[in-house]
This record gives sequence, structure tokens and C-alpha cells, in this order.
Amino acid sequence: MAIRQILLLGNPQLHETSRIVGETEIEDLKPVIEDLHDTLMDFRKRFGLGRAIASPQIGVMKRLIYMHLKETVVIINPVIDWKSEEMMEVWDDCMCFPDLLVKVLRHQRLRVMYRDLKWKETCMDLEGDLSELIQHEYDHLDGILAVSGAIDGESFALSSQRTFLP
Repeated sequence: MAIRQILLLGNPQLHETSRIVGETEIEDLKPVIEDLHDTLMDFRKRFGLGRAIASPQIGVMKRLIYMHLKETVVIINPVIDWKSEEMMEVWDDCMCFPDLLVKVLRHQRLRVMYRDLKWKETCMDLEGDLSELIQHEYDHLDGILAVSGAIDGESFALSSQRTFLP
């Protein structure tokens, strides 16, 4: 449908909590899902990265995540109902601050419950980079940005330094 503008760091809307999606809203959200796809693909083309996008990043304050890896997954009203105690340290990037990396701690594994586009309850057990990805996008739904979870004051780097990071 359309490539939408991604809200950038500093926009107060990024700190708002998203609203739950109702089953009757699914049809109305299909154009938003198409916009999430188009916006993600455009970002990939311009920056060479991007695996998922949360609807608040384009100003739609609904609990909706669009993930595009080998196949597309639309995640509606996700709930992380289990997280491992084991943590991992990662350099997190974000479409809302594409020139910045932030070192954060994330759970190594988790389970996320959600609704799909047919309103079927679905569950995914994720680990490693996919666990980190869902935690990042889930935080967007609660108005939390990776910069808020930086390990310390030295946990920031320009993305141009990506190849030099440990």
C-alpha cells in the first residue's frame, strides 16, 4: 500500500503504550499490515537490515508486530508468558534510530503467545537472535526503546562502527 514514515528517537509518541487489537478490527488493520511490510522492505533496501517492525513505529498505536524472515508472521496482541533466566548481551539496532547501536541485556529464550490474522491463538518458543528480536519489538508496544535499557553510559555506538564491535 504505502511506505510510511518511521517515527524517530525523540518523538513522544514512541513512549506511549499501544492498545489491544479487537477481533473486529482485523479487516481494518490489513492496510496497516501492508504498510508495515512496505515500510520494512524499504528500510531493508536503504539500510541493509530490518527483520521486524512494530506498528507504533509508524504511529499506529496497536499491539501489532510484523516480522519478515523466511516467511511473514503477523503477531497480534503478543504476551511474553515465559522468559529464561539466562541473559545475553547484544548490540541492538532500531529503525527509530538507524545510525545508533545500543548494548542491552535480553533473555536468551522466551515464549510468546499471540493471535494470528485468523484470530487463532498461537505460540512461539524463540531463542537467541529471534528472542532478542521479539523482546525489542514487544518493548515498542509498551513505549520502551532500547536506549532506555542501555547497560551503562558507554553502551552506545554509531552503526557505522558495526564491523568494529566485539
